[in-house]
This record gives sequence, structure tokens and C-alpha cells, in this order.
Amino acid sequence: MYYLDSLRDKDGGDIYRTKAGFRYPLSKDRSGRYKVKSGETLRVCMTSDFFLEEADPWRDEAWEIIRQRPDVKFFLLTKRPQRVAEHLPRDWGGGWENVMFNVTCENQRRADERIPILLELPFKHKGIMCAPFIGAVSIAKYLPGGQIEQVLCDGENYDGARPCHYEWVKSLHDECAAYNVTFVFCSTGRRFVKDGRLYKIESGVVRSEQAYKSGLSFRGRPIEYKLTDEWGYPISNDAYRPYFGERCQSCGMQLTCNGCSKCGKCL
Repeated sequence: MYYLDSLRDKDGGDIYRTKAGFRYPLSKDRSGRYKVKSGETLRVCMTSDFFLEEADPWRDEAWEIIRQRPDVKFFLLTKRPQRVAEHLPRDWGGGWENVMFNVTCENQRRADERIPILLELPFKHKGIMCAPFIGAVSIAKYLPGGQIEQVLCDGENYDGARPCHYEWVKSLHDECAAYNVTFVFCSTGRRFVKDGRLYKIESGVVRSEQAYKSGLSFRGRPIEYKLTDEWGYPISNDAYRPYFGERCQSCGMQLTCNGCSKCGKCL
């Protein structure tokens, strides 16, 4: 996060409400149609944390935006699940169908701290993100209940990256496959260890391709989002068909990707 912010001449320690893009899910084109199409997935606050204490003053506005787009899937991620219960909307009930909630579990200590809280929270869709994956993690004891729908993992990718080990990834894959839970090996990270050898992989494209070539990603049981339009009518599962370019065919993110926007950034 600090590295990405530095590329934008920002201090990663500063917490603020963005001026541009905050209401992007409600943006419309000249014909009055939403720019974000029905069925798309939006990853929210990915270089920060949706449940930071400093974000309390404007989080309700973000919830209102999510409420207004029941046809769009919103991916939320936090390291602070202990703050979540007190900061859900009043009409949350058992959760909204268009929200996928994930906790970060970079090692076993964090997994055992955060996953039990995750399992107690009222969300329709729950997942785990092991990123940056810096230590072996076992989640087998948390999977039998069927609440966890997906697990993503990624090595560390920036300056000073700590190594990710193949054995850690394979173990997570095996546990998820045993319970038919989708597992996505997004990227090897900048430093990857396999068969006792340390690989230094500087290219983000190569890191993703190597994760894909490993064959460790696994498509488990379908995640059933019951999306609706603004009037409450169901949205077809075929409402949004993402474009996948040539590069996408060997990308580690393929199982969880929203589709290619043809921006060219991965070239």
C-alpha cells in the first residue's frame, strides 16, 4: 500500500476521503446509463481498510452507495474484523447479497485471530485473503461450516518482499479443494521458494503467469449472488460478460477477475 501510494506522490500514512471517484459506482454516461454495469465487481478501498476508525465519519455514505447498487458486487477487505459489527448499516439484517466480505490472514496468528470473528459476523458472502502470504496458514478447521466461499493468496510484491513458499500455497489449495471452496493463487510474489530454491521474480506479469501455470487455483462450488435491479427484480447471471484479452488467458487472477478493461497496464 505504501509503495502504491508513493507512485501517486501520496503518503500511505495519511487517511482521507477521496475527492474524485468516491461516488464512482453511481456515475452515469451521457445516455444516463451507469458506467459500472450490472453484475460487475468493485473492490473497495484496496489500498487502505474499509473499517479504519478514521473513516467512521464517511463510511455511512459509502454504505448508501452500496445500497443503491444492489446489481453490483462489492468486495470489502479488512484487518479489523473486531470493529465491523458496530459499523454496519441499521438495515443490514443478515447481510446484503451484493457484498463479499474478506479478512486478511497473512500468517497463522492472524488467521486464528480474525477468522473466528469473521464466522460470527452477518455477511451473506465471506472469504479469506492470505496476502501478503508471509507464513504457513492452515484454515481446515474453519471450512466445514461452509461459510467461507473463497480463499485468495498472493506473495509480497514490493521492496523488501519476504519470500512466499510453494508448500504453503499447495497446503492451502489442498484444504480448499477438500471442502470444494474456490482457491485463487493470484501471484507468486516477488520472492518465491520452491524445492529449496529462491526465485527472484521482478515482473508482475511473470509473477501472475507463474501462479497460473502452477495449476494450484481451484474452482469450487459456485458463489450465488442474488443481485437485483433498483426495483428489486432479479438480475440474470449473464447480465455482465467480462472481456478477457490475450494476457488474461494465463493470469493468476482469472478465477476472481472482473474482466479486462483493455487499459494496457498489464502489458
